Amino acid sequence: MSRPKLQDVAARAGVSVTTVSRVLNNRGYLSDDIKKRVDDAVAELGYRPNEIARSLIGQRSTLVGLIVPTVADPFFGELASHAEGALAERGYKMLLCDCHDTPEREEKYLDLLQGNRVDGIISSTHNRDVAGYGRADLPIVAIDRRLGDGIPTVHSDNRTGGVLATEHLIARGSRAPVHLTATDHPGNQRAAAYRERMAAHGLDARVMAYGYDTSLDERRAAIETWLTVNPCDGVFASDDLTALMALEWARKTGRRVPDDLRIVGYDGAAALQLAVPGLTTVRQPIERMARRAVDLLLERMADATADVAAQDPLPVALRHGWTS
Repeated sequence: MSRPKLQDVAARAGVSVTTVSRVLNNRGYLSDDIKKRVDDAVAELGYRPNEIARSLIGQRSTLVGLIVPTVADPFFGELASHAEGALAERGYKMLLCDCHDTPEREEKYLDLLQGNRVDGIISSTHNRDVAGYGRADLPIVAIDRRLGDGIPTVHSDNRTGGVLATEHLIARGSRAPVHLTATDHPGNQRAAAYRERMAAHGLDARVMAYGYDTSLDERRAAIETWLTVNPCDGVFASDDLTALMALEWARKTGRRVPDDLRIVGYDGAAALQLAVPGLTTVRQPIERMARRAVDLLLERMADATADVAAQDPLPVALRHGWTS
């Protein structure tokens, strides 16, 4: 069956196409009888308005794009859920773009969102060589990443999080903990904090970077190989999924947690807390991060010239479990 058109709704309701458009866009005075006839026809035919076409008329699509590295990570799934909820409260809909941690897909999604006239974009990806943001002609807000001058960034206190995780492992007796992270670039505040605290205690810092553009299976294999070859008594993982991979490696190799290996994760997403309630982790305020990003984006959408002040980092907290 072909998709019903505006003309089909008009014919079913016995009104003009213009009248149907006025009802759908809530423009001008219309009697309750006409509104009901159009609403009934829409429901009977299963008609769905073309949001992009409507935006060409109103110059406002009420659509916001959210670009994330991967929804397979519970942190980004929870972030997307809170962002969608905050946008819905303000009358907006969200388009979720999973770029699978590749700059090529991120560039394509960025072009797609701009081409389809979304009102703004929230980006929470990791790729550092995506030039499209500098050419973007619509409001953008970043989460935990600097995209360029004039683009506000929402982030939690990554440096404090790195200090909390590292100091906790050392306090619990670890003398050779490793930091597992996707990438070890200069802007990685968690890795920087780990190195600083290790040096302060006279301990050698070791950072194992598995790469952003790896699948979960590839990441698991790389981590297990590294842990097998390089003895350690603690793991500070840059996210909770990585912490669970270290926990699984310990189980398979007969290491006792936390006696032989202490593990601290990062993020504290609700789904993983339910699945592994005993995981020690640094909890980020995920809902507050999502809501702040939405608030900033809507502020920029209302006034593109608004000078958005630099955002103070949101607080993090250590949640102590049995893994450390």
